[in-house]
Amino acid sequence: MVVKKKDPAVAPVTFIWGTGRRKNAIARVRICEGDGKFLINNREVNDYLPRFYWASQAVEALKVAGVEGKIDVFVNAHGGGLTGQAGAVRLGVARALLKMYPESRPSLKKAGLLTRDSRMVERQKVGLKGARAAKQFSKR
Repeated sequence: MVVKKKDPAVAPVTFIWGTGRRKNAIARVRICEGDGKFLINNREVNDYLPRFYWASQAVEALKVAGVEGKIDVFVNAHGGGLTGQAGAVRLGVARALLKMYPESRPSLKKAGLLTRDSRMVERQKVGLKGARAAKQFSKR
């Protein structure tokens, strides 16, 4: 049996994790020093999030922190729809950047990127058509 020794000259890549949530979507984000790769579920950000608003929302934290093109971002997103996933990615990237660059906190906070959007879909009530919509009422 041959045992290969690890080359000490090659440093292992250290990932920093951040988790983001929005509506029913959850995004687990890993970032590391790199050349600006941004993959969501192993697809380019513009392929996975086809609308400009979604894609720009996902990369917003990198622009605010001023590290766009210097960080590789790998995201595992699931649940909800694409709007929720884009918001979850945004929060996850911001939280991971905060761990990597603590000095970027004021700019991220000012842009509102560290705040979890707590709005959720209201549940459907018994006896009603939806969360609030009821059958039309007729007096006579």
